[in-house]
Amino acid sequence: MDARDVVKIGMSAERSLVVPPERTVGHFVPNMPMVYATPMMILEMEMASADAIAAGLESGWVTVGTEVDIRHLAATPVGATVRTVARVVAVERRLIRFEVEAFDEKRRIGEGRHARGLVNVAAFSKRL
Repeated sequence: MDARDVVKIGMSAERSLVVPPERTVGHFVPNMPMVYATPMMILEMEMASADAIAAGLESGWVTVGTEVDIRHLAATPVGATVRTVARVVAVERRLIRFEVEAFDEKRRIGEGRHARGLVNVAAFSKRL
């Protein structure tokens, strides 16, 4: 499968979540603040990126994260709503590049770039 046949620049998706205690730095690291953890923000950015292109993929194909270049700009407390946006900015044969952003109710809290590789699940599983 060639991603250029089904993924187009500009495809996008959004995700929203209310920050639970389980997604905070303080949940993972004792004595740290109970604010939205950077790895959890990146997870939402990756998932929004996958959502943006999932409908166009042929059966048996998925994408996996291959690159992240993210800046976490502001702390977000438990209970705040975070909206994550991903938009396709480049498509290669097996690689899709995204611009990603995250916002809470007040401001942009994260931004950057992410790439996902196109993978045939059956062939990938054989190699494992």
